Amino acid sequence: MALRPIISLPDSRLRLVSKPVTTFDHEMLALFDDMLETMYEAPGIGLAAIQLGIDKRMVTLDLAKRDDSPPQPLFLVNPEIVWSSPELSTYEEGCLSIPDFYEDVERPARVRVRWQDRQGAVQEMEADGLLATALQHEIDHINGVLFIDHISRLKRERVIRKFAKAARREGGREPDAR
Repeated sequence: MALRPIISLPDSRLRLVSKPVTTFDHEMLALFDDMLETMYEAPGIGLAAIQLGIDKRMVTLDLAKRDDSPPQPLFLVNPEIVWSSPELSTYEEGCLSIPDFYEDVERPARVRVRWQDRQGAVQEMEADGLLATALQHEIDHINGVLFIDHISRLKRERVIRKFAKAARREGGREPDAR
């Protein structure tokens, strides 16, 4: 396992729609291990491969409390939301690719997700609460969507400008115009 750098706004790769995984091999398993280690170190509760600059439809999550619970990682390959409830819930979200910015986001309260596990077997589950929010957040990532796309245009433009300015100071690139 190895720590990998997490890309951040305004990196335009965050807007890529990730490609489906078709090969379940040692390389994919090693990437999942690196994603998990990177996510724990950050620290975060979810990470999509695109946040490492790798456009594969891979997500890892772990909502277990680090202090008093054993890890409970969830690995999702090619995840998709197949149903969303009409009821909504609001959670304060943050993102490892948009450090130190948090905002309330309204999303469906419950979702049903279908994915393949590390061996390629199809799985499905219904989730609510924080798990539903985290699944939607990470699946958004592999579809080129960021949580700031769910907030007001004014707040979104403000945070994009802030990160673009910081990137210019560090010699980085301009953001995607979205």
